[in-house]
Amino acid sequence: MQYFVETDTEGRPVNRLFRSLVYTRAKKVTDTTPFGTQMDVYRVGYEWMDHSIYAINHADLDHEPRVLVGGKDCTKPYSASILNISAMSFGALSQNAVLAMNTGARIGNFAHNTGEGGVSPYHSQPGGDLIWQIGTGYFGCRTKEGTFCPDKFKLTATLDNVKMIEIKISQGAKPGHGGILPAVKNTPEIAAIRLVEPHTDVHSPPGHTAFKDAYGLLYFIKQLRELSGGKPVGFKLCIGKKSEFDNICKAMITTDIKPDFITIDGGEGGTGAAPIEFSNSLGMPLRDALIFVIDTLNGYDLKKDIKVIASGKVFSGFHIARLIAIGADMVNSARAMMMATGCIQALQCNTNTCPAGVATQSKTLMKGLVVKDKAQRVANFHHETVKSFTELMAATGVNSPSGLKREHINRRVAMNNVMKYNEIYPDVQEGELLNNYETVVG
Repeated sequence: MQYFVETDTEGRPVNRLFRSLVYTRAKKVTDTTPFGTQMDVYRVGYEWMDHSIYAINHADLDHEPRVLVGGKDCTKPYSASILNISAMSFGALSQNAVLAMNTGARIGNFAHNTGEGGVSPYHSQPGGDLIWQIGTGYFGCRTKEGTFCPDKFKLTATLDNVKMIEIKISQGAKPGHGGILPAVKNTPEIAAIRLVEPHTDVHSPPGHTAFKDAYGLLYFIKQLRELSGGKPVGFKLCIGKKSEFDNICKAMITTDIKPDFITIDGGEGGTGAAPIEFSNSLGMPLRDALIFVIDTLNGYDLKKDIKVIASGKVFSGFHIARLIAIGADMVNSARAMMMATGCIQALQCNTNTCPAGVATQSKTLMKGLVVKDKAQRVANFHHETVKSFTELMAATGVNSPSGLKREHINRRVAMNNVMKYNEIYPDVQEGELLNNYETVVG
């Protein structure tokens, strides 16, 4: 299908246009396109940015913009790249894929999210910066019964290359379901890292046992921050019931405990294997979720203290710019990083038969993934994509990511009707929701 039937713009989940863009940037070959766009610019849903006749020379801008993550209670803030590797576990990915990604992160000076499978030797050996994700199974920091173990957490959280800790409440591929590691992928090595029994199906519970409500989540954040020695701690979720996120914001005000960052995952799913109903029909899509979260945080006057990370389909500089314009501070990408590592979208991630050696534990298949070569490609993709983002930013006449606003993005909503994002999604004023909060709580 993808080689002989699909056009460049039709393929799913990722069309050939964006796959080719990732591959060319990863190989650092020509990524320009001839003869104009292949997009139908008059279809409903087409989007573009406003440029300025007073564009800035992009050579004068910082081509590696960074974001300082860490609130008032964080003693070890982290200066993060605006684009990082989204959560993918060793076990779901091969050791060679993890080594290539982390080595690429070290070369390019950006961060690599471990996924909920724990910090493996393949995450730590290359020396790239890590965001350690703690899921509902507490892999790498659990007791025999599967509950959270503070002592085991502290051992890993205080490692030098662990820069941030992320509590995974839910992921876009299967919100409310928990993770799945098939028995065929659960080798003795993976089991030792996760502290589980080998050769068994490993299911993360759908919910956490360390907390049961908004207040419990915030006190858990405070505990992890203290155990880690003051590193940034946040949480990742796919938005479901809006009232539950609203309650977390109210609990932040009441307790004065705030996460250092919040990662928003889209309900359209990601790299994780998931039941089709969960991928197709559960959870709020990324942009809708991101707009809701930014507006809610602003409404409660919390956004100034919390960095927001958007995790979703990021393949180009425009994808970064659109999410930053909505209100995100930085973005994560998983599928593009897989493709930079060699993924060909064979859609065999959940069968242990990935022909590219990316999503498999087969030694024979992963042998074809040469770590040194693919690591450089991961670094190349990151560098070229961030550079393209800064060039777009300069074309709009904006000299820093914080200058991008919703009014910079246009969307065709009908054949003869174009609206800006700030018209479709009006900004909520800082503190606008506090009056309602005082009425409800007071």
